[in-house]
Amino acid sequence: SVLDSTRRAGGVDLAQDAALPLRSPGTKMRSNMSSIATSEPPGLSSAEAERRLKESGPNAVPEEKRHPLRALALKFWAPVPWMLEAAVVLELALGKFDEAAVIAALLALNAVLAFAQESRADRALALLRGRLSAVARVRRDGRWHVIPAAGLVPGDAIHLRLGDIVPADVRIGSGQMLLDQSALTGESLPVEAAGGAAAYAGSTVRRGEATGEVTATGTRTYFGRTAELVRAAKTVTHLEGLIFTIVRYLVALDVALVLALLAYAILAALPLGDTLPFALVLLVASVPAALPATFTLAQAFGAQELAHRGVLVTRLSAIEEAAAMDVLATDKTGTITENRLTLGALEPSAPRTEDELLRLAALASDEATQDPIDLALLAAARARGALRAAPERLSFVPFDPSTKRSEALVREGDSRLRVVQGAPLAVAALAAGAPDLRAATERLAGGGQRVIAVAAGPEGALELAGLLALHDPPRADSAQLIASLRALGVRGGRVTGDGRRA
Repeated sequence: SVLDSTRRAGGVDLAQDAALPLRSPGTKMRSNMSSIATSEPPGLSSAEAERRLKESGPNAVPEEKRHPLRALALKFWAPVPWMLEAAVVLELALGKFDEAAVIAALLALNAVLAFAQESRADRALALLRGRLSAVARVRRDGRWHVIPAAGLVPGDAIHLRLGDIVPADVRIGSGQMLLDQSALTGESLPVEAAGGAAAYAGSTVRRGEATGEVTATGTRTYFGRTAELVRAAKTVTHLEGLIFTIVRYLVALDVALVLALLAYAILAALPLGDTLPFALVLLVASVPAALPATFTLAQAFGAQELAHRGVLVTRLSAIEEAAAMDVLATDKTGTITENRLTLGALEPSAPRTEDELLRLAALASDEATQDPIDLALLAAARARGALRAAPERLSFVPFDPSTKRSEALVREGDSRLRVVQGAPLAVAALAAGAPDLRAATERLAGGGQRVIAVAAGPEGALELAGLLALHDPPRADSAQLIASLRALGVRGGRVTGDGRRA
């Protein structure tokens, strides 16, 4: 299923820790998780889950599986094969059995080549899906179990933790998570989700853990509905359009010739029995019998060449369609960018320097939370050597969506230093004499960046240290790829949810 195929291979080791106590790195988060462990939802009974599974079906997007013979027969039922079949009928009507046999052989070759290549690709995809089977922690009969994700039903109580891919649409009951929804929405910035919020199928848990109730499974999830729309989308291929264009002009020319022939036969009083066979010959000539087979053979060789380069072709016509592309519309996150936050800009407040600002931001971050912002700040601080002499940390509070900040208390010499980092307006409200940050925040955010403010000082006397901007950098090969596409005459466009200036 589509849901199965989205599961990371490294995430199938959940059975060994499903019964272990819930854990989380932050002090505040640990207390939240303790409340989850003491107020676990009852979940469903096995009998009720079985009944609901029969009603709602498995938690999977159904695949269209055809019998091999039916799949082969469908290769003879399409506009291009219809033309070849019409040519066979016309040749038989003229009594030209040898020509009919040749066209029939071309028709069969065309169908067999396409069927063989697509069957090979389907087997490879089936093997990949089998290796990427998803599992879920679910509470049944008053106990936690690890079951295949396909067995989830609406009403199931499930537990999600760091690294999990959400297997169904879930309403969170208790706990707190940071969710990466880029696979569903295309947005690189993760979102916070706590009690009462929704976690959608296909999202990845980047931080924290939570327990919730399954609200939708399979094709009723947002992910499943999207997959169904993609699967059900049908269009005429460029190859079919090209062949029909050629045939249309040939038929128009042949019709003109047939009309001229009939007009001449009437004027010359020629027998109709001598004129009709010649008219049929003109009509047969309008069908390019060898053209579809030639295209299919070329595409089969192209599919083999692409397979050697690690590209799996599931539909032969996709090769020709890609070659005929003149406009490419692509999303941004993870396609032309790395889907990984990195430091973009530093704007310290005097008298702080850039290294001091980055050091303070890193002190209010914790790698154990796996928060993408914390990881980006810590990586940048290490790269610039800003954490070589890190002070002793006395306490740390991870990012809280209600306060929109994280903070740490550290010891510097004989004094204590409180460091806060988070949303600019939330941090500025804590700092004495902080300027209005709206203009600076909008300027940095206009480039598609995430803006973070930092404040530090003795407890009760915080001062604004400055602003940092984080962005999702382009992939190393994006510029070369775009240049290559332009050299081929392909015009590119970006489909993104960011503002126009981004």
